[in-house]
This record gives sequence, C-alpha cells and structure tokens, in this order.
Amino acid sequence: MKACARAAFYLALCRRVFEREDLLEKWRQEEFDVLVTDPMNMCGDLLALKLNIPFIISLRFSFGSALERLCGQLPTPPSYLPGIGIGNTDQMDFIQRLKNMLFNLVQDFLFSIAMAAKWDYLYADVMGKPTTLCDTLGKADIWLIRTYWDFEYPRPLLPNFKFVGGLHCKPAKPLPKEMEEFVQSSGDDGIVVFSLGSMVKNLTKDRANTIASALGQIPQKVLWRYSGDKPDTLSPNTKLYDWIPQNDLLGHPKTRAFITHGGTNGLYEAIYHGVPMVGIPLFADQPDNLLHMKTKGAAVTVDFNKMKSEDLKEALTEVINNPSYKESMMRLSRIHHDQPMKPLDQAVYWIEFVMRNKGAKHLRVEAHNLTWYQYHCLDVIAFLLSIVALVIFIFVKTCKWLFRKCCRRSSAKSKKE
Repeated sequence: MKACARAAFYLALCRRVFEREDLLEKWRQEEFDVLVTDPMNMCGDLLALKLNIPFIISLRFSFGSALERLCGQLPTPPSYLPGIGIGNTDQMDFIQRLKNMLFNLVQDFLFSIAMAAKWDYLYADVMGKPTTLCDTLGKADIWLIRTYWDFEYPRPLLPNFKFVGGLHCKPAKPLPKEMEEFVQSSGDDGIVVFSLGSMVKNLTKDRANTIASALGQIPQKVLWRYSGDKPDTLSPNTKLYDWIPQNDLLGHPKTRAFITHGGTNGLYEAIYHGVPMVGIPLFADQPDNLLHMKTKGAAVTVDFNKMKSEDLKEALTEVINNPSYKESMMRLSRIHHDQPMKPLDQAVYWIEFVMRNKGAKHLRVEAHNLTWYQYHCLDVIAFLLSIVALVIFIFVKTCKWLFRKCCRRSSAKSKKE
C-alpha cells in the first residue's frame, strides 16, 4: 500500500511540475550544465530531457535489477549474476540458474507492464511524442552506482557505469564527551553499535524486549539507536539514543561489531572502518545486501520476525569472538581503500566531465538504438537458420533426385539384359 501511495504521489508531483510552464522557463534561463537524479524519485530524467541538458543517474541499488538491465542496457547474464531478492549468490547450480532466469524474465515483464501503465503515457504527454520512461533513463550520460567491488560480485560493466560506493564515508571524528565516557567504560571488551536505520522509528514491545535481553547477555557495552518505549529487559550495558554519530562510532577503536538492517550507507561505513556485522534485514534491498556480506564472510544474519534472544546473542558472540569475520571485513576494507581515486572524488570528476563535454554520449553503447530482437541477434540467428534449412533442403532434394536417377538407370539396365 505504501509503495502504491508513493508512486501516486510522485506521479501527481511530476504532472504538477510540468504544468508549471513559468517554472520550466525559469529553469531554462538558468542554463544548468547538468542534472543529477535518483530514479527512485521519478521524473528527474524527464526534466533533463525537457530542459535539454545532460543528466547523470545516481543509483544505490545493487546491480541486477530491471532498471539497469532494461533501461541502462547493462549485460546481466543469469548464469552467474543473481537477481535482487532471489537469495542466490554468483555460484548457482542448475536449478538456481533456472529460477534466476525465470525470475529475471518475470521481473522484466512486470517492470515493463508497470512502467507502461503508470509512467509511459505521462512521459509521452509531456514530450508531445511517443516517449517511454525506460528510453528516457537510457539517455543518461553517466550512471553513478553507489557500490564497489568490495561488495559486488564480479560482472561485466559498460563505459558509462561508474562505481562510487562509500562516497559519504570519512574518517571518524571524536565522540561527544558523555558518549566517549560510556565507550571507554567498556574496557577491553569494547562496544557494539546498533542501528536499524532512520526509517524504523519504533519496534513492538515483544521485539524490543527480545533484542534488549540478548544485548544484556554479552560483555560488550551497546549503543542502540532507538526512539521507542524503553524495553523492560534493558540491561545496564545497553544505552539508548535517539541519534548516534554512526560513522564516528564505527571508526572508534573499541568497536567490535555492528548490528544493522543492511542499508547501503551503514554497510559502507562498516566496510570503510572494517567492522564485522550482524544483519537483521527488514525490507527492500536489505536481505540482498546482507547476503553479499555473508557470502564474503563478513556478516551473520538473523531473521527479525523469528529470532529469539539466544539467536541474536549467538550471532553477536560468533562475529565478535571468531576472528575470521574481522579478517574478512578488513580484507574488504583494504579493497575499498585501494582505489586510484576516492569514491567522492570520482563522483565529482564524472559530474564535471559531463559538464565540460556537454554530455558523454560517446560512452553510451549502441544497444540503446537496437530492438530487443536485434540486441539478441534473433534476426541474424533466424537468417542463418534459414540458410542452413535451405542448404539441407537442397541437399535432400539433390540426393533424392540422384537416387531416382540411379534407380531408373539400374532398372533400364536390368530390362535390357
């Protein structure tokens, strides 16, 4: 219901924006060099097209969705690239590859139907000619993808897809005095940082008590970002905060683990500072994000709805006491930091590149101008099959003709004798 309401809101907002010709004219007079948009908030691409300026897409989802595959023309072989949310890794057996391929086909079909039903008519109406959302997104000069090889499975890329994962990460700053005192009181056991993100404002009393009970059974001190009613089972080692400086806490030398819902920002802050994770995925891309980290040996996950206090305690104990998780996360952290250019600098470079060159159309593949059957060479395959069929037909007819001729000669020779 929330997704439908959000879509309806953006649809109404987009229509309202393009009804304001005075506002559009004001923006034209500003002569902007580039527009940066997130396609999760619709119509930024359409606005760039309407204003006739180049645009850049900034996307946080991991590769594999229909958006990059259909609109960005990004190659996504289903044989080793798992679809988002299907629960596979890049190592799949036959059944998993079968499910993955069917999943992609269904996802592409539903995406196309949804876009055609909700957005394509608006795009065509605004532009005054047949225009689709996917074709418009495909005109993006650069796609800034907020992930990197420390997180992603190896895969083919296009020239206009650039990694900028962790562009918001930075070295830790000193903590507030009261918070630093609590952290230092942990001694050699250290601390655990706990946040389920800004979208989760409250938990049910049962879930909060389950979590608080588990946290009370570990020797570490816990800083929990939580704004609901105080759990009945809250222990002295756990302190509740309406807000925490998450990046600074993850960069603190006493931090031993990070309990997270698996949001991309928190995930990259953990990678940046080398902190292993206990994942409690809730929705959207979070299960897939944490599956990546689990596959790379840097996280343990628990089911939010089914977990008991013992489950969360065991997961924390495993991540904190088993050095393999810290080692795996430090390896990912080294990969993240070992780049020729910092993610933020790279994002700035490519934005300025588009501004300097009035776009980057030379980086867009010709696949954007092909039909689906041309892209998959189905017309070429059909032509070659026709040639093969024709050759086989001629060969068979020739053999039959030669056979009959030989038979007639043999028959005539027998009669003469």
